[in-house]
Amino acid sequence: MRFIILYVSLLLLFSCKKEENIHIVALNPVTGEHYAGLEYVVVSSRTTANEEKYRTEASGTLNSNGEAMVSIKQKSGRTYSIRVVEPENTCYNKQITQFFDSPFDVNGTFTFEFAECAYLKQEIVNVNCQGANDIFNIMDRYTYTEWSSWSVDVLGCYSNTTGDYFKVPSGKRFFKWQVNRSGVLEEGIDSITFNPGEYKVLTINY
Repeated sequence: MRFIILYVSLLLLFSCKKEENIHIVALNPVTGEHYAGLEYVVVSSRTTANEEKYRTEASGTLNSNGEAMVSIKQKSGRTYSIRVVEPENTCYNKQITQFFDSPFDVNGTFTFEFAECAYLKQEIVNVNCQGANDIFNIMDRYTYTEWSSWSVDVLGCYSNTTGDYFKVPSGKRFFKWQVNRSGVLEEGIDSITFNPGEYKVLTINY
C-alpha cells in the first residue's frame, strides 16, 4: 500500500508544474490607450495518438485598465496559448495568439496590440521618366512595426492616380522609395499620419 501511495505521489509530482501567474494586456500602440472589456481565453493542448486535444484553462474579460491577471497550473506535455478577441474595425494586431515560453512571453506578461483602420489611396507617378528601363521600388513601416521588404520592380513610365482607397492601420506610416534610371539611384522618404477612420492620399512624384 505504501508503495502505491508513493508511486501515485511521484506521478502527480512529475505530471504537474508550479502555478504560473500570467499578466494579459491589450493596448493601442499608436495612442498607448488600453482596451477594456475584450474577451480573452487561455487554452492548453496536447498531442495524442489520434488527434490534438484542447482544453480551456481560463477565460474572461479584460478589466477597465485593459488587463487581466490569471493563475494557471501548467502540466508537462501540454502547450499553452492565450488569445484576445480583437476590437471591431481592427487593421493591425501584433500577434493574435501568443504562447507560453515564446518571445511574446515577457516574464509572464503577454501584450496584445491592436490598431483601428484608416483608408489610404496612393498616387505614384514617374514624372522624370527616361524610358522602359526605369525601376521603382517602395517599402513601408509604422512607428510600431519593422520595415517591410522592397516591393516588386515597377518598370517604365509608371503612373497610378486613379486607384481605390484601401484599408490601412491608423498611426504614422513611413514610405521609403528608390528609383534607378540608367544606373543612377535616387532615394526618398515620405510619411503620413492616420487617425482611425480617416481617408488620406499619399502622392509620390519621382
